[in-house]
Amino acid sequence: MTVTPLEALPVERLRERSSTKWRTYPDDVLPLFVAETDFPLAPGITKRLATAVELGDTGYTPPDPGIRGAFAAFAQRRFGWDVLPARVRSTCDVMMGVTEILRAIIEPGDRVVVTPPVYPPFYDSVPEAGGVVERVPLSRTATGWELDLAGIDAALADGARVVLLCNPHNPTGTVHTRESLAGLAEIVERHGAFVVSDEIHAPLTHAPAVFTPFLAASAAAARVGYAVTSASKAFNLAGLKCALMVTASPETQRVVDALPDEVEWRTGLFGAMAGVVAFDESSDEWLASLLAALDRNRRLLADLLTEHVPGARYVLPEAGYLAWVDLSALGWGDNPARKILRDAKVALHFGPKFGAEGAGHVRFNIGCSPEVLTEAVRRIGALVG
Repeated sequence: MTVTPLEALPVERLRERSSTKWRTYPDDVLPLFVAETDFPLAPGITKRLATAVELGDTGYTPPDPGIRGAFAAFAQRRFGWDVLPARVRSTCDVMMGVTEILRAIIEPGDRVVVTPPVYPPFYDSVPEAGGVVERVPLSRTATGWELDLAGIDAALADGARVVLLCNPHNPTGTVHTRESLAGLAEIVERHGAFVVSDEIHAPLTHAPAVFTPFLAASAAAARVGYAVTSASKAFNLAGLKCALMVTASPETQRVVDALPDEVEWRTGLFGAMAGVVAFDESSDEWLASLLAALDRNRRLLADLLTEHVPGARYVLPEAGYLAWVDLSALGWGDNPARKILRDAKVALHFGPKFGAEGAGHVRFNIGCSPEVLTEAVRRIGALVG
């Protein structure tokens, strides 16, 4: 069945938004940096929020706003993952959930493995929870990236206590295989350690890649893992503040259940309302259209870079709307996004923010119209001597 790609809103309409993407830079800059998308909301979400505003339904989030059951149904429908609603607890956002879980399972000074290049807030959440970052970079392969299981094994053998996983991976868009995740779980369990898996990009997995929830990768993964996720990335709901902490064993469930009540009180009511609709089957058609638009754009970017920025190295992301591009060959320094912002008026995410492996790289947000993406790459291409 042919799916019609979702159409982004016109730029002049988008500039009426008050979010970070559209308020950080002047109007002459095309913003392709922060992870917000340019598409209209899923119709069911718009309707639900409009009704809430009309009712003045802006009070405290109830103990069970329906998000647990909605996510469990979504997980089964999209991933074949059996989630018990009783093992789902909500909070404000994914990084808050990650931080609170880390705080509960490590002692001050414990080392936490991250796998750079990786989402910059990982480097902040670990020390906020009292830990110390231990870097085990992804391994570069002929076709992309993968977890360095031998390196993680060595770090855990040397005393690291937790692996903070990005699944799917930001910024590379890597969808870790079931075999890799099961191997990670075996290593982690052997060392008496844990995995906290950020799975916020999971709904945006592009075929033929198949997303495997870490907790469903193996029996060992269910025993040692915690997952944190949200509808916010796929459905552009970051400002509404609702994320989910998921467990798959009685022991890990007890840890999450023992978190302070305030952790759950931070859940936004509008975030929970919108998340229930996002996870409902009625939003599947919208999500399919979004995925079609993103698939088109990830391929378009490859063509545009070949035409306008020869020397750029880019691997199609297997998930999400963030593209990791190596511009090292252009000689624009460790942080080429600075030159691009200054001279091309295109805002990209700074590669070095993702770790030392990001030197010479930029991260594109392709969650926009083909026209905006084309104009951005053409501007960058004009800088190539």
